[in-house]
Amino acid sequence: MTLIKTSLLNGIAVVIKMLTMLGLNKILAIYVGPAGYAAIGNFQNAVQMISTFASGAINTGVVKYTAEYYDDEEKQRQVWRSAGTIAVLGSVVTGIGVSVFSKPIAQWFLHDEQYSAVFIWFSVTLVFYIFNTLLLAILNGKKEIHRYIIANIAGSLFSLVVTSILAIQFGLFGALTALAVFPSFAFVVTLYLCYKADWFKFSYLFGGLDKNVLLNLSKYTAMALTSAACVPVSHVLIRTHLGNTFGLEAAGYWEAMWRLSAAYLMLVTTTLSLYYLPRLSELKEPVEIRKEIIQGYKIILPVTAVCGLVIYLLRDFIIGVLFTQDFIPMRELFAWQMVGDTLKIGSWLLGYVVIAKAAFKFVMFTEVFFAVLFYLLVSSLTVIYGIEGATIAHSFTYLFHFIAMFLYLSIRRLI
Repeated sequence: MTLIKTSLLNGIAVVIKMLTMLGLNKILAIYVGPAGYAAIGNFQNAVQMISTFASGAINTGVVKYTAEYYDDEEKQRQVWRSAGTIAVLGSVVTGIGVSVFSKPIAQWFLHDEQYSAVFIWFSVTLVFYIFNTLLLAILNGKKEIHRYIIANIAGSLFSLVVTSILAIQFGLFGALTALAVFPSFAFVVTLYLCYKADWFKFSYLFGGLDKNVLLNLSKYTAMALTSAACVPVSHVLIRTHLGNTFGLEAAGYWEAMWRLSAAYLMLVTTTLSLYYLPRLSELKEPVEIRKEIIQGYKIILPVTAVCGLVIYLLRDFIIGVLFTQDFIPMRELFAWQMVGDTLKIGSWLLGYVVIAKAAFKFVMFTEVFFAVLFYLLVSSLTVIYGIEGATIAHSFTYLFHFIAMFLYLSIRRLI
């Protein structure tokens, strides 16, 4: 499976997911407004943190070792059994904990205990959420691209339908509830697709914990847990800073800008995880790795830059179509956000080499360092440049990230 073919196949799912995300952006803009966007961003960060801890943060490791053991099915099954057992234990224990402490969690993330019911809904459906991501990781590692795409399309459509209905009917509370439960609906489709595959049996997902597998997965667990703690917390702190300094609407503008970036970068970021991580896990020689990276820079980086330029030029039209007139002030965020997005993809192309080679200590250090740096830059630059300082901080953070990745890989002679 080549980069171009993977990108084209993945593009089908991404186009549908982008359309659903953009449609949801419009619905949410109408029914929850800029201030509601900030709450949705905080809740999604909470979901990211909780689900990562509940899963044992093993999914990246599952992708890597499923791909690495492509010619040894028994080793693949050892990985899946250990991962499935961890997923069951982690999701049940975490679900109980979230349910018991739903009020303080709601207060911390959403600043209102009345939203504790949303976290209870999430805790009840958490086990399905975790197994959906685990099965997707297995499909990714097996390079079952067609099944992976169909599963992602199903998830996107469920997201659109469930969130639209609940947001229209119940406003912000409905939108949050939908975001908590829709992955459970997607699990049914993902499970069916895996069940139809000739390599799948339920017994392959449960069993004893293999010590060697646990040792290998623990590296990715450490990396993912660090990311799950640093990135969402830094974003919550940034929204809090923007809200306290400029008002909740300003925090909502930044969140809307971030969601727009996530939407248009989706083709690139999903291709990186779908193609690059399994591919780089297979490669051993620096010459081969360098060839893959150069190919990525020739194809992916120019596409990202052009998309960013087009979005910047059409920013007023985009705000009018995807949001509402209440979001007009976010137009001043576009320029630096697009620059930062291009630098982000440039650094991630190198970052995936670091992840594929399980350089977990360096990854953990950089996750902590750049999360702290991002927050500090936002806090400093917004004093000088206003809310635009948040996107300037985004650009400088990924410029420094790119330099760090390049220096590390060069010193270690991995490229």
